[in-house]
Amino acid sequence: MNNSIVYAGKHLITYSTKQHTHSEWELVYCTSGKGQFEFGGLTLKYGVGDLVIIPPHVQHANVSDEGFTNVHLNIADAAFRFREPQLLPDDGDGHILKAFNDSFFFFNSNLDTKNLLTDALGNLIVNYVSAFRHLKPLPGVVDDIKGTILRNFTDCGFELDKYLETVPFTYDYLRKLCKREMGITPHAFLTSLRMQMAEKLLCSSGLIELNISEIAYNCGYSDALYFSRVFKKTYGCSPKQYALSHRKETVRAF
Repeated sequence: MNNSIVYAGKHLITYSTKQHTHSEWELVYCTSGKGQFEFGGLTLKYGVGDLVIIPPHVQHANVSDEGFTNVHLNIADAAFRFREPQLLPDDGDGHILKAFNDSFFFFNSNLDTKNLLTDALGNLIVNYVSAFRHLKPLPGVVDDIKGTILRNFTDCGFELDKYLETVPFTYDYLRKLCKREMGITPHAFLTSLRMQMAEKLLCSSGLIELNISEIAYNCGYSDALYFSRVFKKTYGCSPKQYALSHRKETVRAF
């Protein structure tokens, strides 16, 4: 029978698994920590909420510096159309995790109906994967967010929250994802770009008269007071003080 769960297990805190293969598909759901699966020349980095799907007879190892926990299933004759290792995020509401936990519970139970239940869950999980695989892979999602912010950070009308609502993952998940892949959250990245632009404009020798409102607008802020508060929090002084200090240093240099 297709999509039959033939094994369900859990890793408690673990730092590595040696290179090995399975004769069935292996699906590994990360429940804590992060690490990477290594498949010869291919590496898939994962974190909490990520599902790694490994085809039969593919050599792989799992390595983590901080340790990981997971739920892992072996599914015989899974009806997947792809034949390469895949990484898939959960949908943000934990549906896939629930199916994995239910599979682990029923597979290791003494219920007379456990085979019926695990067969149904195997079908459900394979269908989940098939339904969600049309979404962009994680690096693609992060690249889209980064590119959108880069293209729009000087636009006062750009609303990051509204844009992120169009991305098919929860905000908390996207925040963690960007933090992991970029080292910074989407909002912090937006603010960083705007502050870098503000610093360049304030230090420009071509600015004869200091106009904070105009500088704020050119950096994506329609509210000059809010811009000044953000700038002071970032640089420790007001925009005007920063500009005057820079110009004094420039004069002394000559």
